[in-house]
Amino acid sequence: MNKPVFHRVLGSLVATAALIASLGTSAMAADDWKNPVLDTYPTSTVVTSGIDVTDNYVTVGQLHSITGTMAISETGSVEAERLAIQQINDMGGILGRKIKIVQEDGASDWPTFAEKAKKLLVKDKVASVFGCWTSASRKAVLPIFEKENGMLYYPTFYEGLEASKNVIYTGQEATQQIIWGLDWAYQQGCRTFFLIGSDYIWPRTSNKIARIHIERYLKGAKVVGEEYYPLGHTNFNSLINKVKLKKPDCIYSIVVGGSNVSWYKQLNAAGITGAALAKKGKLLLTISTTEDEILGIGGKNVEGFYACMKYFQSLPNENNQAFVSAFKKMWGEDSVIGDVTQAAYLGPWLWKFTVEKAGSFDIDTLAVASEGIEFAAAPEGYVRIAKNHHLWSRAKIGQMLADGQFKVIAESDDLIMPDPFPEGYK
Repeated sequence: MNKPVFHRVLGSLVATAALIASLGTSAMAADDWKNPVLDTYPTSTVVTSGIDVTDNYVTVGQLHSITGTMAISETGSVEAERLAIQQINDMGGILGRKIKIVQEDGASDWPTFAEKAKKLLVKDKVASVFGCWTSASRKAVLPIFEKENGMLYYPTFYEGLEASKNVIYTGQEATQQIIWGLDWAYQQGCRTFFLIGSDYIWPRTSNKIARIHIERYLKGAKVVGEEYYPLGHTNFNSLINKVKLKKPDCIYSIVVGGSNVSWYKQLNAAGITGAALAKKGKLLLTISTTEDEILGIGGKNVEGFYACMKYFQSLPNENNQAFVSAFKKMWGEDSVIGDVTQAAYLGPWLWKFTVEKAGSFDIDTLAVASEGIEFAAAPEGYVRIAKNHHLWSRAKIGQMLADGQFKVIAESDDLIMPDPFPEGYK
């Protein structure tokens, strides 16, 4: 019964990888392109370092997993960045220069991410890199970006506790997702929490923050279980038995990548559904499962569960409707768009706005110029880069529907200030 869904997702990933490979760099910037603003922005003034910028083009890198267990999550990021770059090129590029792409596959392997990051910065001399998904991959490449003075646009919601001159974090950090989402669950009556995660830095650190918040700041609340499983893990029956024994008010799930398919299908088979939990005044809340993963899981297996994100494909605003339409036109009508996919789309645009503000591609200049950069037309709604290189954004709660989409049922009243080092969470 599971094979059709699996093969449909696998086929989608393979097709996307093939299309990405077929695009190549030449499709992104014609060699005979003539810069219409070269007199205003001569190459000698827009770049003083060794990055690959000519009179006609600028080279960037993409570094995501298009193979391995994380491909189910990261392929959407590749697609969104490609869309943004094509749109920017169609508008004339950046400072009159078309964008060329060097694509690398991190292959769901952290040492490979580090190796490919060094290649992009040292050999290809890219002006920026759009990439990574897991915190493990980001942590693997961060020392290289800082040593080689590159710029990474990182799209994934993450645990916080980091801020680098060499990274722009376009996803949300802990205070904008973990803490706000737990407060929402508490308001729904949740007092006991079972924390579940994949076994690497982001879920473990996120659940450390979650536990502190639950036990220190939510009156009368407590954690009744905490479990971790390797990336790619597929047998969750023992975990489900533990959850049934503890009967938590909130199953707090941070399972990532392909493991999501097995996790949610096995929950459904065990009778732990959104409807069954709701009858008992309980719920499942995730900060890791988006429309991208639900495509492989199947909507009927997650219906009634909740996610705390800053973006859902179903947002009705005009900017998002235009974005969804353009995405589907480029990548197919069956495509879906999750939180990280949208955050990845922001990266090339925020880079463009920063370069144009600074009149330069140089990393040191961009690091300073990034503060205050706005994207009013972002699909999620208005965002702005803070001094700590994170985005001001709004948090939202979505309820999963049988068709694989979300119904937005709650939203923060205001933009939430990014605070990657919140006091009281150590």
